[in-house]
Amino acid sequence: MKTIGNYFFGLTRQHQFAPFFKFSCYSKFISLLPPRFKNAINYITTKNDTLLIALSHPGFKIEIDNNRDLLKSLLKDISKYDSSCNFSNITQITTFISNFNALNHQNENKDETIPYYEELSDGEFDIEHIDDDLKAIFEKIKQDIKCNKS
Repeated sequence: MKTIGNYFFGLTRQHQFAPFFKFSCYSKFISLLPPRFKNAINYITTKNDTLLIALSHPGFKIEIDNNRDLLKSLLKDISKYDSSCNFSNITQITTFISNFNALNHQNENKDETIPYYEELSDGEFDIEHIDDDLKAIFEKIKQDIKCNKS
């Protein structure tokens, strides 16, 4: 019987699902990094022969720029241990600061609610000395308040 991993592997080999495969390779690459670098990286992508690393803070940019050799060696190592993640075409590593943080967007509470208030009035007020048209409107308001109350 096939496992879910087999199905996932088969799907990632199809052209339309190729970004999932790239994402899994980027995740493997990030998992090999030291913890201080893992926290610094917002996301990774490639363009042409360049690995683009989006960082969350300028201080991390300086630190990662000083450790490019570590990143290049990890790219070679991941290609050795996992032949499906081939980063051999990467010739350059570029870092930049990004305000987008995927983790923050996932953790945001997406249930922004409009505050709903309970009806404080009980719908009992006098409408004796008013024109008939206005009296009908106030009667309707009374009924609406009583409906909202229950």
